[in-house]
Amino acid sequence: MAVTIPTSDFAGMSVGEFDTRTLLAHAADQARERKYNELFIVDVDSHHYESDALPEILEYFDNPVLRQIAKAMNLRGGAGGLLFQAPLASQDMGGRVGRYILRHGEKFEPGQHKEAQRTVRWMDAIGTDIAMLFPTPMLLLSAHPVLETQTELAFAYNRWLVERVLSAEPRLRSMLYLPFHDPDACYRMVMEFGDKKGVSGFLVTATHNAPVQDNRLMRVYAALEERGLPLAFHGGYNMGEKAFASMNRFISVHSLGFVFYNLVHMTNWVINGLPERFPKLKVIWMESGLSWIPFLMQRLDNEYMMRSNEAPQLKRLPSEYMREMYYSTQPMERTNNLEALQLTMKMINAETQLMYSSDYPHWDFDLPSTIYDLPFLSEHAKKNILGETARNVFNLGNLPKLAKIPAAP
Repeated sequence: MAVTIPTSDFAGMSVGEFDTRTLLAHAADQARERKYNELFIVDVDSHHYESDALPEILEYFDNPVLRQIAKAMNLRGGAGGLLFQAPLASQDMGGRVGRYILRHGEKFEPGQHKEAQRTVRWMDAIGTDIAMLFPTPMLLLSAHPVLETQTELAFAYNRWLVERVLSAEPRLRSMLYLPFHDPDACYRMVMEFGDKKGVSGFLVTATHNAPVQDNRLMRVYAALEERGLPLAFHGGYNMGEKAFASMNRFISVHSLGFVFYNLVHMTNWVINGLPERFPKLKVIWMESGLSWIPFLMQRLDNEYMMRSNEAPQLKRLPSEYMREMYYSTQPMERTNNLEALQLTMKMINAETQLMYSSDYPHWDFDLPSTIYDLPFLSEHAKKNILGETARNVFNLGNLPKLAKIPAAP
């Protein structure tokens, strides 16, 4: 029997009635009104809840002891805590976002993995042609106290994603999770998965505290550069971070956390001369918004001009290297001061370096209209940000429009 959710929360929709396509009806309206059928749109940062497929992922563990422990705990409903070490869920905003609790009741057609079906449903509604799909709970895996578990789960998840999800739908791609604390494991990851179908690069969850300038990571960067595969740093938060110990609200940690780690990694990346050492490696900074970039550009330029002897590998100002890197839009800071956003986009060469991301299905996701509706962007810039830059970065070739935007009811 379907469980009815209170009407005050979800308008009486029951678990058995939930459908992603119905939920995103207004997004489909936007896609039709703005004629997204004429635009190639790539979402470079979207998510799914891999924890829903935990029993499948556990089968991919190499370590038989850890696999058996996790499977036994999963029977008791506890493996998620063992593996993901996630804090209390803050995404659902006190139950006000229905797609979190109701997704378990969504119905799918037989024959194709439900993760692929669910993703294509929201892609069509939004008007997205290609989506880079990333995990959600596992973005916090770097805070797990057992390093062996981090590495085991990273390999298991990546194998499951490649074999069960990406292989089921050519519109889905991913940049695979790297266990950054273990450089040897990162190298093995690139060797094992670098040429697999649907793999468009590799991802560092930014809450890792490993220094990007660690010499043991250089062969990982070299392997990525040689294969033309981008490296992305994905923002995140860690409520256990000592820098945030005084913060008593999720909004506080979320506001600073998603920026904090990328600030650290970007500073180390630039000051240690990695852009000079790997000039052809495409580096992407994700889910940190945009407002932090001009701040860091100005701050590092100012410090470098006073103490350039501490960054002897650099041949140019730090900001010049940063302007050649790539950035994702979400969560783009859109306040009443559009002049600030316009200046930010100018400073980062947004027309060629910025790529659209939705962050769907998280509570703060952005539709393509966040870019399409900006009055100061040219039509050429909008096309680049929404898809053409990503087409080049991820070597997508001459793919046509693929989204099947639903017709008006």
